[in-house]
Amino acid sequence: MSSGRETNGEGIRPGARPVPGSGRGAPGMSPREAAWLAWYTCAISLTLTALGLILLVLGREHPDVPLFEEWAEDAVIAVGFSTVGAIVAPRFPPKNPIGWLFCALGFVAAVLLFCGEYAAYSIVARQGSLPGGEAAAWVAAWLWVPHSGLFVFLGLLFPDGRLPSPRWRPFAWAVIVVVAFGTVTAAYSPGPIDSLAPIRNPLGVGNIPDLLGPVETLVFALAIVSAASVLARLRGAAGAERQQIKWFAYAASVLAVGAFISWVVADAVGMWWLRWEVGYAATLLGLAGLPVALGVAVLKHRLHDIDIIINLTLVYGILTAVLAGVFEIGVVSLQHVLLVLTHKEDSSIAYFVTVLVMAGSRSSGSAASTRSDIIRIARCGSER
Repeated sequence: MSSGRETNGEGIRPGARPVPGSGRGAPGMSPREAAWLAWYTCAISLTLTALGLILLVLGREHPDVPLFEEWAEDAVIAVGFSTVGAIVAPRFPPKNPIGWLFCALGFVAAVLLFCGEYAAYSIVARQGSLPGGEAAAWVAAWLWVPHSGLFVFLGLLFPDGRLPSPRWRPFAWAVIVVVAFGTVTAAYSPGPIDSLAPIRNPLGVGNIPDLLGPVETLVFALAIVSAASVLARLRGAAGAERQQIKWFAYAASVLAVGAFISWVVADAVGMWWLRWEVGYAATLLGLAGLPVALGVAVLKHRLHDIDIIINLTLVYGILTAVLAGVFEIGVVSLQHVLLVLTHKEDSSIAYFVTVLVMAGSRSSGSAASTRSDIIRIARCGSER
């Protein structure tokens, strides 16, 4: 029988607050000290993010300034993970590093954003106006590797701070070795910095081979295996831990779909709008939703009906994909008809007619489906 005091496997009740002597926080720290450290780290991260965005705006006044490619992603990670990390880190037992991984991911993203924009402004926008521009560029050249490694370990250790099983220990050591090798390689690889081209690596060694491509491939492979570890843990999990992993998988799937659309589907079909209007938006949404979903899963606040949420998302996602395909086919077909009748290509009439037809067909079924979804969730809530 349940005692009515559900825990998450580490002795944390839903919504519980740390109290002095509870043993939570970082090793060797009281809960008060852990909370202070977490919020202090969050404040630094938010400050660096704000400064980086200010430099971004100032740099836009000069058209030749390179745009730090990952500025939006890093800004979202810095704000989201730092804030959630400051909230959840003091609530965890000392042996569970998940909360501090949140803080570290947000802090490193803030440093990346600030260094990238600082280098672009001080080296290109107003050359020599700020000191240390080359040092900032060098940091931006390699810091993305340990940042990616932190994400890999987040997938490996979530939610209880332990590996899924002892069999994953060799992989964890392999991650450390690859991240260390990749960091050194990126720090001294010659040539332009990928995210800051045409700014070159100030400490690049010219007589060594450029191994950034293999390093990126290895890091991407590690991320895939880390995602597989989440599925392996989900298969053997039960109770609260299973629900926590479902929240993690639900948020991460949005990010994965966005990245897949941006870098695979959009390039395959040759539609630039698919990358920026769909894939990029889904990627940012996944990055923003991931820390929120992780925080909700960890704190187990209103952790119910996640299966319904996932099922509804899948249904509406499939319907959206089908409607998008029908819309594209309808536009192309009408354009061919109008080409024969009016001898004009790319007529806007095709888009207008297709939108009217799609809107009419969609509105006829949306109300009924929405009512059925609300009734279903209400029934499930009453049964609980």
